[in-house]
Amino acid sequence: MSLEISNLSFSYNNGPKILKDISLTVRQGEILGILGPNGTGKTTLIKCIDHILTPDSGEVAFDGHNLALLTPKEIAKIMAYVPQYAGNFFTMRVVDTVMMGRLPYAGRQYSQQDKAIVFDILRQMNLESLAFRSLNTMSGGERQRAFIARALAQQPQCIILDEPTSSLDLHNQLFILHTIANLAKNRHISVIMTIHDLNLASMFCDKILMLKDTRIFAYGEAQEVLTEANIDAMYQVKTKVTVEDGCKHIRLLK
Repeated sequence: MSLEISNLSFSYNNGPKILKDISLTVRQGEILGILGPNGTGKTTLIKCIDHILTPDSGEVAFDGHNLALLTPKEIAKIMAYVPQYAGNFFTMRVVDTVMMGRLPYAGRQYSQQDKAIVFDILRQMNLESLAFRSLNTMSGGERQRAFIARALAQQPQCIILDEPTSSLDLHNQLFILHTIANLAKNRHISVIMTIHDLNLASMFCDKILMLKDTRIFAYGEAQEVLTEANIDAMYQVKTKVTVEDGCKHIRLLK
């Protein structure tokens, strides 16, 4: 099974195109990192993939099924979206936040099976001790774990994350990305994430998509796409790219 995006284009209110003719494939268990300068449409693209935004043209399909023909509840059983980290939160408890992931499956009330799934995920994400804590009393890394747990409660085939390491310290950046990588490998979940840190992208992404001027600038295996020439063209900065422990390492030059 795979997620197929074909010739996707998008504009806001019939204005200039933000995205033009975007086509790519994300297979089960694969992590795709989306790179690009601010304002290049990274968040717009992942919202179009999840049908939070409706593309002007093109198709997003999973396992051959056009998502545009599915209901929001059906889409939520296929895809889970984790938005970009923000600083303001309601006083919702972790367990209630994660339980929201069961809404696509729940009737008028949550079943015992829903509750069992949620508490199993809390255990897997090392959130049991925080289950009855309010989100606004937790660290950024703990909240991000709670939001990923909520996404997992949807039992999706694909998880989409918008800058999952934004505003996190180095320890929590690595913890979150290791968690995401293990989920992709062990549960065969497709992962799409926007990310700014090129070295983290090199370490954790199987494929890289570079966006520039509304279109795909480069797309392919991470270790092939992350080159000095591509980085210079994308960001107008000079770098030295070396290979360490099997991954590209990008160092900025003065």
